[in-house]
Amino acid sequence: MLRKHLLAAGSLLAAVMSMSAGTAAADPTPGADGCEDYICVGVEVPGSGGGSDSSTGPGSKPSNSPKGSTGNKPSDPPLCTYTIADPQPPADSSFWDGHDPSEGGSIYLRTCGSLTTFEYVGPGGPGAVTVDPAVLARQALDKMLLRPPSIGITPKPGGRGVVGLPVYMWTERGPETYGPNTASASAGGVTVTATAKVSRIVWNMGDGATVTCTTPGTPYRAEYGKRPSPDCGHRYTAPSSTTSTGKYHVTATSTWTVDWQATTGQSGQLTETRQSTVDITVVEVQVLN
Repeated sequence: MLRKHLLAAGSLLAAVMSMSAGTAAADPTPGADGCEDYICVGVEVPGSGGGSDSSTGPGSKPSNSPKGSTGNKPSDPPLCTYTIADPQPPADSSFWDGHDPSEGGSIYLRTCGSLTTFEYVGPGGPGAVTVDPAVLARQALDKMLLRPPSIGITPKPGGRGVVGLPVYMWTERGPETYGPNTASASAGGVTVTATAKVSRIVWNMGDGATVTCTTPGTPYRAEYGKRPSPDCGHRYTAPSSTTSTGKYHVTATSTWTVDWQATTGQSGQLTETRQSTVDITVVEVQVLN
């Protein structure tokens, strides 16, 4: 029976080719004689989706029993024979079931007992381990070192700021503190590349105010004088002596957005947060009349 699936030539290929040329012929569903137009290489797989049990070359006859056994027990799953179609159907054939041949999969004939059907099988062939790109994306993310903001602020910790004067906030720019940070992970012929960047930093200023910055901020320079920060700043309206600690406890929380892309064409996004803190002193200047 396998010989009917191997080395035959005739009606099925003609149907495939005529369909790709725009005829009204529909893709046939092969029966016992289904591989009449292809040179096929068989692969035996136990059951409907298990791991590959053995491989056979063109013209060889597959065994009906697993290696090392004398026959299938009544409880054993049936052996299904996968034979790869050679040549493959044209890219516009409905055999591909919406898949693009460039994805790395192939069209196989799947024979279980007396039933033979065409089936698209993804990269790796029958019995290949299914790889979830989202899992690989998490593995790629785990390879990255994503640090919390490396806080820069005026007034500096240990110094003193003045009520009403502009406060500048920023973070050190680098792959580990702001991005981009890139890593990859692979399995089963699939590779996922993930790229992480900080999308925002939320500053809790310790006086009840929060400031959301979508840039790393601008480091303060003496020549800026009393000009406010162009992209990430604040002004205190009361001295830090009004708090229980006598200091403003500033918290900076960065949100990392991680975009990933798989070689299968799938993509997605993950998010991570990191946080760091600093204490600053702000005083009120007394004006003498």
